[in-house]
Amino acid sequence: MSNVLVAYFSASGVTERAAREIAAAVGGDLFSIEPAQPYTAADLDWTDKKSRSSVEMNDPACRPALASAVPDLSGYEAVFLGFPVWWYVEPRIIDSFLDACKTDGKAIFPFATSGGSGISGAERRLKELYPAAAWKKGKLVNGGAAAWAKGAL
Repeated sequence: MSNVLVAYFSASGVTERAAREIAAAVGGDLFSIEPAQPYTAADLDWTDKKSRSSVEMNDPACRPALASAVPDLSGYEAVFLGFPVWWYVEPRIIDSFLDACKTDGKAIFPFATSGGSGISGAERRLKELYPAAAWKKGKLVNGGAAAWAKGAL
C-alpha cells in the first residue's frame, strides 16, 4: 500500500484522467468514488432544474449513497481528493465520501476539473463542513496535474 490515496469522483472521465495522472506521479493508490445509483446523462443536465444533479446541489444536506465502502484512511499520510466543480462547489457525493471517512488531522489536497469555475468555493465549503481535516491548498487541474501533485507533497 502507498502512503498516498487519490480518491476521486468523475462524472465524464475528465477528473478520472487527472486522478490517474496524480496517482502515477506520486505513487498513490486510486479509489473511485461511485454513487450507488450511477448518474445518467439526463441526471447530469445542469440546465434542467429537475435533473438529479440540480436537485442534489440545491439541497446542502443531500448525501447520495455510495456504491461501496470507503477505504480506511489511517494508513495514508495524504489524500488527494478530486471532483468536477458543480455549482461552484464539490458535488454532494464528495460530502458522502467525507462523511464516511475519518479525516481528523488527515492532510487532504483537493483538486478539481471545470469548464469555467474555480476551486475556491469548494475549498471554502469543504473547510467549513470538515474542519478537523488538515486541508491543503487545492488546485484546478485542467492541465498539469502531475506537476502540481509532486510539488504539493
